[in-house]
Amino acid sequence: MRLAVLASAAALLVACSSESHEGTDSASTFSSSSGSVALTGAGATFPYPIYSKWFADYATRTGVKINYQSIGSGGGIRQLSEQTVDFGASDSPMSDDELAKAKGGPILHFPTVLGAVALIYNLPELEQPLKLDGPTLAEIYLGTIKKWNDGRIAAMNPGVPLPNADILVVHRSDGSGTSFIFTDYLSAVSPAWKGGPGKGKEVQWPVGLGAKGNEGVAGQVRQSVGAIGYAELAYAKHNRIAAALVKNAAGEMVAPSIESATAAAAGAAAALPANTDYRVSIVNAKGAGAYPIASFTWILVYQNQTDPAKGKTLVDFLRWALADGQAQASALDYAPLPGAMSKQLLERLAMIKVGAGS
Repeated sequence: MRLAVLASAAALLVACSSESHEGTDSASTFSSSSGSVALTGAGATFPYPIYSKWFADYATRTGVKINYQSIGSGGGIRQLSEQTVDFGASDSPMSDDELAKAKGGPILHFPTVLGAVALIYNLPELEQPLKLDGPTLAEIYLGTIKKWNDGRIAAMNPGVPLPNADILVVHRSDGSGTSFIFTDYLSAVSPAWKGGPGKGKEVQWPVGLGAKGNEGVAGQVRQSVGAIGYAELAYAKHNRIAAALVKNAAGEMVAPSIESATAAAAGAAAALPANTDYRVSIVNAKGAGAYPIASFTWILVYQNQTDPAKGKTLVDFLRWALADGQAQASALDYAPLPGAMSKQLLERLAMIKVGAGS
């Protein structure tokens, strides 16, 4: 099921948008130097709603068309590593091994926005949000909690009429950064999960039904009574699927939201040194109001750009996204980057070397 907000992105080649906002003057300077250059990218479905918006608006302002294939983080990393796209996108940072195998040399990670992974479920009987904690969620995905009225779920939901029905577990079938975030969280809160499936873009799921992309998981849960799955918050909201409250490290039951994702990032961003490579996890973050299954999402680029025109165009776009583009995040259920981090990242763009011999 496709998001309503994506309807205008036919064929994934983003066309135009008439919306304008502060920053148009700076964008127009990009157009004069790189207006006819097109870029291609591939990767995560997690940030696809906001990337579609960004690419459309940027095309309107500059004439630069960006063709993005929403194929999952694993696919994006593979295509960038094979140098078949100009940039990749992932919700899981590349491992040292993946970085070493990339054909084009060093790859830089640029966080773009923050998002929350919502635990979505289909229980029509419930008139209030379901409450879960990490260990119980791990047991559901391990297959040891099989019924919705299991005592461990009931204990967190007193007075809620949980059905005596089987739990249908839904997970991603493709290499997925959303899966990485979710399994990173489960590994942080459950020794049984950490010692079993562990964390990764692709894991051996003990139980459940696979679906492709965030949209596939959302669609499967929406059409299956008794199902539970995980998807980026925007997909949950646009599909109007209920999302559980999840207990955070401070013991609070917290809903996925822009505010709770921002709270999760606040401490991590403040502690980052200026020379970090930004491959950081913020799951199960400490602090009041922090949603425990939140993450940055990254655009991945080669440090050494061999095509001068494309390299400059890519840097110009990233500069716009890290500055003007942040204002669009909240409307699409993402959290903008903390201001101090945006400033650091804008300075970090100077690390990208453009042109032959770079």
